Amino acid sequence: MKRRTWQIPLGVALILLFGAWPASAVVRFQCPANLLTDGTGPGGVRLDPVTGFATGETDDPNVLCIHLAAGDGFVNMADKLRPDAPGGWPQYIFSFSDVTGVPDNDVVSVGTLQANFSAPTIKVREGQDLYLTLTNVGMVMRPDLFDPHSVHYHGFPNASAIYDGVPDASVVPFPFASFTYFYRNVDPGTYLWHCHVEAAEHMQMGMLGNLYVLPTQDGTDPGANCPSQKFAYDDGDGSTCYDVDFPLQIAGFDKNFHDLHLAVQPLPFAAMDDNYPMLNGRGYPDTTLAGPPLPFPVDVDGVTPLNQEVPSQRVSALITATQGQKILLRISSLSTTSFHNLEVLGIPMTVIAKDARLLRGPSPDGGVTPGIDLSYGANSISLGGGQSADVILDTAGVAPGTYFLYARELNHMNNYQERFGGMMTEIRIQ
Repeated sequence: MKRRTWQIPLGVALILLFGAWPASAVVRFQCPANLLTDGTGPGGVRLDPVTGFATGETDDPNVLCIHLAAGDGFVNMADKLRPDAPGGWPQYIFSFSDVTGVPDNDVVSVGTLQANFSAPTIKVREGQDLYLTLTNVGMVMRPDLFDPHSVHYHGFPNASAIYDGVPDASVVPFPFASFTYFYRNVDPGTYLWHCHVEAAEHMQMGMLGNLYVLPTQDGTDPGANCPSQKFAYDDGDGSTCYDVDFPLQIAGFDKNFHDLHLAVQPLPFAAMDDNYPMLNGRGYPDTTLAGPPLPFPVDVDGVTPLNQEVPSQRVSALITATQGQKILLRISSLSTTSFHNLEVLGIPMTVIAKDARLLRGPSPDGGVTPGIDLSYGANSISLGGGQSADVILDTAGVAPGTYFLYARELNHMNNYQERFGGMMTEIRIQ
């Protein structure tokens, strides 16, 4: 039997959505008004001179303002529908898109069917204040749902529970409303972020992304033996020096769960099983494609465009370096079903931090000298959902060539029923 396609006219969907929700809801991007004075882009935030996209930077280098939209959309998996098809099997998702710099009145139309997987990467500096506005643009493909959404900055010590994203004690915007979170980033490291409303469902559907905080030691420690002046943490001795860094997020989709969600059927929570394991929202060999984004997703007919012909998989998972460089991998897991073991063969690996905490003992003299180094060498790292780790790969003496980072669990190296895919990527040393 031919599978039914699910793309419905955008205008019809918007009518259904707007007609079903009060007109009193408000979309509003919030940022300290006195900082939005440079006038280089809509809303006052600066534009990147290369990409033309808003950066979120303001006139104060210690303040960052970004605007995210939460809604639904589609992505294509790495298994091919047919040899001649431009993409793989489409999966319906919930997730986020970056609408920083979009005028308030246009956010709903711009953010509709624009969910990204992985969600947009959030990168801030230690000591920087982050104002993050979240606007719920509704579910076009599920107009029967009025789910609120939130941002949960996982592992971050919020000053107030209202910003934590957990619906029991936090504000969670319903469709066509906005809420602005405030974070004062005082600790560097690799974190992660996700929606915490109906967490098992919304995280399985794709509402998760990379997040990391750069240390103040960056560029300020010429005495350290670190030509790049890039550090993973405020280590005091240059031990976390690196040359290039890459965020890698472990996640997976249960094909049956996503298909039933789109078909408006009961969801099999107890039977949830990720059969599309991924890194940064991609399965092998899509993980090896240099640079984001992947082409926009298409429907099961291999032709009909989805997501208004806009790409939805923007975060690359390819790792590249020049021989002799140190590679920092910012690894996090938001898997809703499994523990995962990632292995690298042929390149020395040192685990320097876990859960945004440097593996270092207390200083014997109150901080004048660094504490005992508790980092360790390994060739694999094991993470469960909600955990993160910082790993340095040292390519000194490593022959140029292609190396692999992959899941040790064989069932996590498949794209559904297609073998030799899934949670694997390449490390290319020149």
